[in-house]
Amino acid sequence: MQFTNRKRRQPPAVIIVSLIDVLIVVLIFLVASTTFKRPSAVRLELPESSQGAPSDTNRNPLLIEVTKEPPFFYFNGKSSTIEQIQSGLKTAIGKDPKTPVALRADAKAPFGEIMKIMDAAKSAGVNNLSAYTKKAAE
Repeated sequence: MQFTNRKRRQPPAVIIVSLIDVLIVVLIFLVASTTFKRPSAVRLELPESSQGAPSDTNRNPLLIEVTKEPPFFYFNGKSSTIEQIQSGLKTAIGKDPKTPVALRADAKAPFGEIMKIMDAAKSAGVNNLSAYTKKAAE
């Protein structure tokens, strides 16, 4: 027995075009409001030092990075060879002899590769070669 008369309901009409417009506006808002962080070319675990001094932040040094896996060398964020680093250092030192050069080496980087960088810097005439470290845990 059926006491009530059931009416067939029509499913609600969803206007897809309007939803797509709203989603595009939200997507544009998210992309525009997101800050993009420029990733470093190399992820390094710096060695610890209890005697490290804060760096001079007045001048941006030429940055040489040494990793623990090939390619070992990065010069200003770009993968490089020893010859490219040495010629880049000679060019920079030729323009300004007081140009600071900084070395960032992974704690597990082969010491022979670090020595190659130091030799290249010395032959290029670099007088100011500093090394980045992290503060030792106490």
